[in-house]
Amino acid sequence: MIRKLGIVLSDRGSKYAVSGAAVRDRAGVDAVLKELMRDKAYAKATHNTWGVLLSEAGPLKGDDGEAGAGMVILRMLERAGLADHLIVVTRWYGGKHLGGDRFRHVQTCVSAYLEGDGDGGKETG
Repeated sequence: MIRKLGIVLSDRGSKYAVSGAAVRDRAGVDAVLKELMRDKAYAKATHNTWGVLLSEAGPLKGDDGEAGAGMVILRMLERAGLADHLIVVTRWYGGKHLGGDRFRHVQTCVSAYLEGDGDGGKETG
């Protein structure tokens, strides 16, 4: 079952959401990503970056064009000690480059997910 927090923050037109689910292997990762993409809003997003620490296979990540974002997610999962749980950070590009802020936004989304927060409307910038 996928847990979606929806839009966690917006910055200069870009919107960020975070989702996640328990998985055991790469097939589970693929199944969750496929299920998430059934939602047209997520399928049309600019980036769906993800990371997971699998107990058996180790770390896996996907940047989906947002180079380095998957590694940010992996580092946060490692610090939290959370294995076998996929976290997906979704970005809808708003037309303005965010530079390094985009990595802080990925961190904010992952933190919101890990903390169970779902206020769904934090505005930045």
